Amino acid sequence: MAPRINLDLDILRTLAVAHDRGGLAQAAADLGRTPSAISLQMKRLQDELGLPIFRKRGRGLALTEAGETALAYARRILSLNDELLATLQGAKLAGQIRIGCPQDFAFVLPPVLSHFASIYPRMQVELHIEGNARLVEATEKGDLDLAVVIGHADRAGARMVGRIGLAWIASPDFAPPGNQPIPLALLGPQCAFRKCALQQLETGQIPHRIAAVSPSLDGLWAALRGKLGITARAAIHLPGGLIAGASLFGLPPLGSFPVTLHRHAQASGAAEDHMASLLTSSLEPILQQSGPPKQRRITREPHSPER
Repeated sequence: MAPRINLDLDILRTLAVAHDRGGLAQAAADLGRTPSAISLQMKRLQDELGLPIFRKRGRGLALTEAGETALAYARRILSLNDELLATLQGAKLAGQIRIGCPQDFAFVLPPVLSHFASIYPRMQVELHIEGNARLVEATEKGDLDLAVVIGHADRAGARMVGRIGLAWIASPDFAPPGNQPIPLALLGPQCAFRKCALQQLETGQIPHRIAAVSPSLDGLWAALRGKLGITARAAIHLPGGLIAGASLFGLPPLGSFPVTLHRHAQASGAAEDHMASLLTSSLEPILQQSGPPKQRRITREPHSPER
């Protein structure tokens, strides 16, 4: 029986970094090694696998089909390795981590927090559910370690997570008044969705008025169910008993907003790394499905988020 080969985790990590950074030279710079050392690692991996994992593409290299398979397995192996270390080391780590997100994303927190607590049982978590601008400012000042927000992609250090589609939302029993301004139910003046809705209506020269204002989503949903008006919000995790659409009642489409992760410069520990990974991996599949919807009725009530 031929002896089994144990692949070097360091080499597998180099493969993943090279792919993510777009080349061996970029990986060398990231890992603090010479390009020749990185090339030798890749040659060794190729020899151990017994198949070519790179092919020439223009002036650079691309992965072969075997290389793509190797990369997929490398990511799984590295993930298990990192999870094992985080679990064993995290059990001893004590301290505090401060995170924030807007009301729109509060529903993703329960599974994120549960997973985090299973690895870092001695860490104290401080949660902030606030407006996007306030969260970014708090992170930059060091009052928060991490925040995932809507917008603010132009801020230094912002990491793009995805984009979130917007929709017009109202009660199915709401009827736009005939020759009168469209009544709106909105959050406060700092709300990015409010600004977007008002700008689109003004650009389209559509008469409108603010009929209801609330500082919270619960208040906003109550105003909609009470048929006080129509609102513009992210098209995710909407409560039951409402209708939503990108061009509801013939109103102009609202497009989408970037979703970004912000991290204080000194929040550089393993716990912060893991929390950032949990937040982004929880949001990414949701954002991929959040394009501006066709008109639909929301019939199921989502689980009430912790606030």
